[in-house]
Amino acid sequence: MTLSNSIDGRVIIITGAAHGIGREIALEFAAAGNHVVVADVNKTGAEAVAAAIGERAMSYVIDVRNRAEIERMVAVVVERFGAIDVLVNNAGIYPNSAFLELEEAEWDAVFDVNLKGMYMLSQAVAKVMIANSVKGRIVNLSSGASVSGRAGGAHYCTSKAAINMLTKVMAIELTPLGITVNAIAPGLIEVPDADLTREYVDAIVTGIPARRIGQPSDIARAALFVASPDSDFISGSIFFVDGGSSAGRTTLPLSSKKKQEARQAESESR
Repeated sequence: MTLSNSIDGRVIIITGAAHGIGREIALEFAAAGNHVVVADVNKTGAEAVAAAIGERAMSYVIDVRNRAEIERMVAVVVERFGAIDVLVNNAGIYPNSAFLELEEAEWDAVFDVNLKGMYMLSQAVAKVMIANSVKGRIVNLSSGASVSGRAGGAHYCTSKAAINMLTKVMAIELTPLGITVNAIAPGLIEVPDADLTREYVDAIVTGIPARRIGQPSDIARAALFVASPDSDFISGSIFFVDGGSSAGRTTLPLSSKKKQEARQAESESR
């Protein structure tokens, strides 16, 4: 059996779906009537999300760094649902270490989870999509950090920049085969138990035109659109969902001295 590619009734695999952004994406797709595979290394969390969704969901414990586990999961999903229509590569880790203190093991862990896992799972799922003649969707989770570096993020920022290029190359090769590939690059998103200082959050918000940090629902709605038939002619794109923070240097004042003085004079005359 091969499920249709309508807006609902599709089979969606979402990695890192036990919490935060991944959890919200799973709930959003399920609410739209899709079958959802809640995939995560966190067994308890994955089961809780699947239980919250109900009979349309199944949980699956997986370490995306392990090719054998990936192949087993893909086989199990196809056996249960008949096909895979959408893959959302959300699994990722984001430790923070100063460059001169960054250890090789931590660098490798970030790239293995954030990038290598995405490559291996996308490859396995794409082969199944092609074999089943599915007009598939692959959605990769990038980050605003892919184009804007920050202290302590040498490994994380670099892995996300690599995801952008991986997305483009995958799109070039897979779109002719009926599979669109796009990435969503969130800005700062409010998730439970995030290890962020108030100082850091406040500094970020000053550079966001929307004057707030994002919510997981902001990303989930974007993922649903990118995976929908409405996005059929979109592939190889990076969608920045960040309240406008990637638009430029948002904290700079007007550069014209004359206009600044005119504004000041106008203000003083009132």
